[in-house]
Amino acid sequence: MEMNETMQNSNLYLIRLGEISLKGLNRGFFEKKLKNNIKIKIHPYRSVLTREKGRFYLYVSKDCPDEHVFKVLRTTFGVVGFSKAVVCSKDWDDIVENAKKLIENEPFSDGTGTFKVESRRADKSYFMNSYQIECELGGVVLDRYPDMKVKVKNPDKELRIEIRDKVYMYTSPVSGPGGLPVGTAGKGLLLLSGGIDSPVAGWRMAKRGLKQDCLYFHAYPYTSEQALQKVKDLARIIAPYNQGTNLVVINFTECELWIKEHSKEEEHTLMMRACMMKAANAIAKQRDCKVLVTGEALGQVASQTLESMCFTNSMSEIPVLRPLVAMDKEEIISTAREIGTYETSILPYDDCCVIFSPKHPLVRPEVASEKRSYAEMGIDDLLAKAVAEAEVFEVPYTV
Repeated sequence: MEMNETMQNSNLYLIRLGEISLKGLNRGFFEKKLKNNIKIKIHPYRSVLTREKGRFYLYVSKDCPDEHVFKVLRTTFGVVGFSKAVVCSKDWDDIVENAKKLIENEPFSDGTGTFKVESRRADKSYFMNSYQIECELGGVVLDRYPDMKVKVKNPDKELRIEIRDKVYMYTSPVSGPGGLPVGTAGKGLLLLSGGIDSPVAGWRMAKRGLKQDCLYFHAYPYTSEQALQKVKDLARIIAPYNQGTNLVVINFTECELWIKEHSKEEEHTLMMRACMMKAANAIAKQRDCKVLVTGEALGQVASQTLESMCFTNSMSEIPVLRPLVAMDKEEIISTAREIGTYETSILPYDDCCVIFSPKHPLVRPEVASEKRSYAEMGIDDLLAKAVAEAEVFEVPYTV
């Protein structure tokens, strides 16, 4: 009874699934995770989520603003597209009346541009075929908005109708982020700097279902408190896509100064990366993360040559994933703009990687030689101290 009451006093949103539908016998696992991820983010508003023939039907209490639902669905991986919909009986007069109400809202409400009506008749016994339904409802639109024009290919607006056990109608679908539900691929640790690349890397791995905590190395006073705040802001921006996260901050100042004092200048960046890998492995173990995620792209800077990456890998006991490895900078920037991290990433507060970069870094390191250099530094105790004193900040999934 409570479920039916919630559905009757709710707004309806149709959610379209993509890759999940191809999961065969495992589809139930992915659908259950997606349902849970959506309902967690819709809270505290009451909701009911049902499934039928590759669609989710999300009923949300009418006190929940459309804007909130749209933000939730736009940031939930596994959602390919969605639409606010109306549901009515198969009585034709009822369909027409509901269509009239629906087109009073956006995107039809300005009464301009081009449109088409698209019908899906799952109930083949219905007395009208799809073409007839489309013609009749097209007439309804033109009666209300005579300045609009019908355009079958690439119209500005769409009115869609599905004849199933009931009738569902909705206007132009909104695109979702696609991918797989976060949490279906396990958990990783994202090395989050204040730059453009690492937030995009975290977003791309979340799209493949990987839940992630974040790790930042802070070197105050060489890096400012504004630099730390920038990273917190970046974690906050990507948190809704990641179903929330935790930001671990390691005070790296003493380690940076030790590296500068006890290693060759051309090896400073390599030794810093080695220490970061060691520290990240320790944090990953604490937080039950099975992989590390970085924003490295092959050949982008000296520490991202093939040889340098091989050395970095050698310092980690768990896999290091680099989702941007084959992307160029323009592709990365385009994604950063799309997900809303770019403007924060370009704020002029440098991270520790920039502050301590040598003028002429070693770009073709030999793994065995650099591992000896790392051992000779004798930094492990200092690094363990930094890990033990790390701070953790919870970043909620608020949209």
